Amino acid sequence: MFKCLIHSSFCLANPRFTLLGIRLLIKACFDMGEVKTGALIVIEQNELLTDYIRTGINLDAILTSQLLINIFEHNTPLHDGAVIVRENRIVAATCYLPLSDNMELSKQLGTRHRAGVGISEQTDSVTIIVSEETGQVSVAQGGKLTRSVNSAKLREILVRAQNKQVVDNSKLRHLLKGRVKHEEAKNNR
Repeated sequence: MFKCLIHSSFCLANPRFTLLGIRLLIKACFDMGEVKTGALIVIEQNELLTDYIRTGINLDAILTSQLLINIFEHNTPLHDGAVIVRENRIVAATCYLPLSDNMELSKQLGTRHRAGVGISEQTDSVTIIVSEETGQVSVAQGGKLTRSVNSAKLREILVRAQNKQVVDNSKLRHLLKGRVKHEEAKNNR
């Protein structure tokens, strides 16, 4: 069965999380970056992160930007460690992640970035890191760290992480018009 969510200029077939979820993640990350609140958000892909979820506190809460911001607020019980997101839910907070021992990572990077890269070396997850020192947003995926992404680049990474076909609305309309014309021609024979 083919399910399609159409929003703006994108169509996602069977997304892991909705485009609203992507928008909420982006908003939370850049809002935290503005006030230099550090964050570590791991987005589960095909490989289940059950072992890492067990190291934290189960939440099973609907993903909202306000909740993410609240979790990472300084001096709150859940702010240390990582949050793990599965589909449109925050499944756990304060999770421990493996640290990367990649010697090519900049010495300027701290534990948060090393943990983000570490989990991406061991799983197919996508990890968003908000730096407490600079407020910059980075993404770790496949053992690689992309630093200082803007909101458009983060959106592109998250949409691509869906591992689904991305279709522009104009192309979709063109395909549907062609299908309708083909069906009409077939019925008129």
